[in-house]
Amino acid sequence: MKKFVYNVALALCAMVTINSCSLEEYNPMEVTGDETLATFDGWYGMQTQCYSPIYGQLYTVTDFLSVAEAGTDTWLTANNNDNSKELFYYESLTPSKNKAWDKLFMQAYAALGICNTVINRSESVEGNADDIRVLTAEARCLRGFYHLILTTYFGPITLCMNEAGTNIVLEPKRNTLSEIYSYIIDDLKYAADNLNTTPYGNNRARVSRKAAMGLLARAYIQGAGQGLSEDGVSYWQRAADVAGSFIADTEAGGGTYGGYLYKDVSDMWADGNNRTNKEALFIAAGCDASDNDAWDYSNYGNNKLFTYTYWNQTNLSDICKITSDKQNYFYGRTNNGSCAPSKYLLDCFEPTWDKRWENSFQTAFGSFSMEKVGWIAYTKNTVTLTSDLCTKYGIDASHVGEKIYPYADCDGKTMSHGGNQYTAASIWPKGVTTGDVSTLTTPKKAYVIDYPLAADDNRFFLYLSKEPMSENDKKDRVYACVNIDDLFDADGNYVKTQNDMPSSYDRTSKVYATFPCLNKFIWSYEGVYYGSNLQIRNGDIFVMRMAEVYLIAAEAEQYLGNGTKAAGYLNTLRARAARTGVSESQYKLTTVTEEDIYDEYARELCGEHSRWALLQRHQAFSTRLAKYNKRAASSFKSYNMWRPISQTFLQQIDNAEEYGDNGYGTTAKSGLDGFLQ
Repeated sequence: MKKFVYNVALALCAMVTINSCSLEEYNPMEVTGDETLATFDGWYGMQTQCYSPIYGQLYTVTDFLSVAEAGTDTWLTANNNDNSKELFYYESLTPSKNKAWDKLFMQAYAALGICNTVINRSESVEGNADDIRVLTAEARCLRGFYHLILTTYFGPITLCMNEAGTNIVLEPKRNTLSEIYSYIIDDLKYAADNLNTTPYGNNRARVSRKAAMGLLARAYIQGAGQGLSEDGVSYWQRAADVAGSFIADTEAGGGTYGGYLYKDVSDMWADGNNRTNKEALFIAAGCDASDNDAWDYSNYGNNKLFTYTYWNQTNLSDICKITSDKQNYFYGRTNNGSCAPSKYLLDCFEPTWDKRWENSFQTAFGSFSMEKVGWIAYTKNTVTLTSDLCTKYGIDASHVGEKIYPYADCDGKTMSHGGNQYTAASIWPKGVTTGDVSTLTTPKKAYVIDYPLAADDNRFFLYLSKEPMSENDKKDRVYACVNIDDLFDADGNYVKTQNDMPSSYDRTSKVYATFPCLNKFIWSYEGVYYGSNLQIRNGDIFVMRMAEVYLIAAEAEQYLGNGTKAAGYLNTLRARAARTGVSESQYKLTTVTEEDIYDEYARELCGEHSRWALLQRHQAFSTRLAKYNKRAASSFKSYNMWRPISQTFLQQIDNAEEYGDNGYGTTAKSGLDGFLQ
């Protein structure tokens, strides 16, 4: 196997401040030489830095989310705007520095140098042998993870096996895909053999055996799409075997690997389980901002992802009384609102039986009070429907004089550090309009609204209906109703203006600016907020969870011709998503097609940094975009199946023209020839 390696971004490979304060451990400000790294504390401090990009850079900013989800069949820009058109639609996609893909490339390579230092120095460290073994296995798991990210999005890259600052190569060579995946799998197998089922120090931010097993299944399935095999056995079969073994152990109690699958999908998304989630295999761990030491000393990521998946409620301020996004204490400052679900993604769901609908998207929107803390009275945000409001929002005139009451009551307290800290929102019960805080209830998740929405539920000002409603259907409803289908034009893009809506909608409203909001990155519990900053919520983000292993098993078995076996895996996920009282015949599959695989991934993992990788390994961009993202299809080129090689990287090396940019035209060669095997 080739040994060509290149330690890119050497400056970034130096010690950096840890970004997840869940890893608040010994953290030297700098590492100065072999003597420091020979001590357990010095080496341990370096090892902690292997995690640094995960929460601070990769999983809490829109850059990686856009690389991993945009440009697929599941996401569009809100109102068909041009924000991020390079990634959503492949328009004007010219490789340049500091773009999302450029940052991803550099961040992953920077972390690899740290991982290598930890691994290479482990044998000379003085300390407890078991501790060193586990921490080294963590570093190898993370090295496999970062290499997997790089090859998933950039194809045949250069393996990085050297320490930060050593053996600098200015004329790097790429490795073949088979070489890269062989190294990844070797690292992940080592990690699975040497990690424990409980993370080191019982710290949820650290990887354990279940993370290594999940990533191993992910590596095999991604490599399968590149046509790879191992000892004469296809990666498809390897993926099926690893995922199947992991699932069997999980269903037997998880004794070997530590896996777990919630029996009810709503428990998986419950706020109370966000930082203790048993289904999580690997997380980007958020920080508890209610802890004063964390506020003062940590440098954790500022997670703004929800601001990109929610529309701005101030567009409907007259019917909800949310007049400033800087004082929107329930939804937060949703002024980015650019990432909206495609019609295909929404059509994948059948809400009549599938609870994943409301646990993925918020489609009913209510206002809020702050009665408990005494900041905003219940009556202040109560709206009385006038004739003008009813006309503007298509509410039947019979409701003039009726009221729309707050849905949530937001709480808060003054912290000794960080100013105001907002805490968990409570919910006003349906039909109770006294404003008495003793009646407030605590939901599993405040942004998950029970389906279907009752016609007389006067806690909501807007309902985006999955099922098309006629004017007669809307007549009994006290709130504004918009058919989701009416938000799309004939080509499946979101409408740009109110005038593009059907004529039944009043031209003075701005309901065109709404869309179903992905609610996977928005939480409301004490410690998730960042002081009084309404753009930030530092919850835990899934890097991988057990449901993905079921999907991988089904995908591999379907490809291998075992449709019935694949159906069994998908039925497990569908059964836990089924509503109480729903007949099994409504959701149970007897066999599975490739289309079923695409659809089930969409239902289960939409928005979870996975869609682009799925389409890439099936070489499905052209066919899927032509059907479900026509604007992207018109600009997609064959070379777009890989993201552009980082321009920052290419400008640092001496053989950029030979190394190539993956075919985007800024270098003489693509650099791919001879390495795609």
